[in-house]
Amino acid sequence: MEFISVQNVTFRYNEEGENAKLVLDDVSFEVRQGEFVALLGHNGSGKSTIAKHLNAMLIPSSGKVYIDGMDTTDEAVTYDIRRKVGLVLQNPDNQLVASIVEEDVAFGPENLGIPADEIRVRVDEALKAVDMYDHRLKAPFKLSGGQKQRVAIAGIIAMRPDCIVLDEPTAMLDPKGRQEVLDTILKLNRENGITVVMITHYMEEAVLADRVYVVDNGKMLTEGTPREVFSQVELMKKHRLDVPQATELCYKLRACGVDIKGLPLNEEECTSILKEVLL
Repeated sequence: MEFISVQNVTFRYNEEGENAKLVLDDVSFEVRQGEFVALLGHNGSGKSTIAKHLNAMLIPSSGKVYIDGMDTTDEAVTYDIRRKVGLVLQNPDNQLVASIVEEDVAFGPENLGIPADEIRVRVDEALKAVDMYDHRLKAPFKLSGGQKQRVAIAGIIAMRPDCIVLDEPTAMLDPKGRQEVLDTILKLNRENGITVVMITHYMEEAVLADRVYVVDNGKMLTEGTPREVFSQVELMKKHRLDVPQATELCYKLRACGVDIKGLPLNEEECTSILKEVLL
């Protein structure tokens, strides 16, 4: 079932001024209920602008965005859209507002007018979902980057959205923190059925998605499964985009004459392919 529908969206900043800047140019894509979609592109490609359109923080200059059938330009349903789509920003410090972890997670439900007993239940469930329950009484500033991001995600989960949009949630984290957040995202999607849209420029993260959309210079460049997208190595390189390291290695070996039929997406697939051709 289609949950997000972005239809021919164009967006300009400073639309009424002389320095109007075209950021999105006729962008269209869809996200189905329960799907994990990665939105890929280098810095300045328009990814974050798309993310802000998905919970009506920004409104298209032209075109339409529908969330579960609701038009984001209709101010009467803005509140409902934001209850359905939670946005997690790149820097968790921009979303942590309280001095204690559990109070921070309770902030969103309190603003929704949820009864206190229900908030307690939601906070505990959300913190357990991201494996941060044991840290509920700590100060957020004492946490690691990965832990802070997981608390920010818990704050969104406590609002019970149908979809979570994450705008480069691992960009500021070390490898351990990145893995913690990725494990959390996958768990929410695969065990809890939450629709996930993750904006990233890490190819290894995009490989984990059900579908990948690639944005370049405000336009949709290509889309498909991770295997379909990353098999287009020449196209990606032409637009200054990378492919996973395992894909890159086998692509170069093939260019040197090694008989490699399919391109791998991860280390395990790469190892298997190299065993076949080298042994």
